[in-house]
Amino acid sequence: MDKLNLSKHISSQFNEEMERVRNHVMAMGGLLEQQLQDALSAISHNDAELAQQVIDTDIKLNNWEIKIDEECNRIIAKRQPAASDLRLIMAVLKTITDLERMGDEVRRIAKVALESFNAHQQDLLVNLENMGRHVGGMLHDVLDAFARMDLESAYTVYREDKKVDREYEAITRQLMTYMMEDPRSIPKIMNVLWSVRSLERIGDRCKNIAEYIAFFVKGKAVTDSSEMEAAGE
Repeated sequence: MDKLNLSKHISSQFNEEMERVRNHVMAMGGLLEQQLQDALSAISHNDAELAQQVIDTDIKLNNWEIKIDEECNRIIAKRQPAASDLRLIMAVLKTITDLERMGDEVRRIAKVALESFNAHQQDLLVNLENMGRHVGGMLHDVLDAFARMDLESAYTVYREDKKVDREYEAITRQLMTYMMEDPRSIPKIMNVLWSVRSLERIGDRCKNIAEYIAFFVKGKAVTDSSEMEAAGE
């Protein structure tokens, strides 16, 4: 939050409280990044133990959301912030909701590693892993943009979501074709399909966070691509 003008905030106590909240958001985001990396690694290496660890650790993300939400509500009650101070808190609250929901999607992705796939089916997982790395990069970049409330970086993430959508459509077509050619594979490949969908949703939520950054910086909600483009100029 080094680029934020904290001198305009209500008090030094508010600054300290929001810095603590900011650190907690970044810790939550860091845990989510690691969870996504571990889920993809579990799929790549057919590591059911690591996949189960990802699934079991999801509760930590839920706990972070509760903790940060409580901190923000205490700050609102004590400081009664207005204008940019209140926008900052609202951006935090919306962001942690999206981070928690991303965690739910990561849990679904990890479940793919609990399945067993033959050699041909393993080839289908390569595109899933590639898309996962792409989305993981978006997550990393939007968390960095959030830490600095950097509108230009947020806009870059926002635009990247269109590429993820195209990857999702291409992989979906590939998986649908495979299932038609081998109907016996449908149950397993459906799990892969749902995981690809989860990655697409994570990309959407990264885009959401980019919009929250624009909301904080510009002082108004950004609800469509043309407004986001204008904000990023």
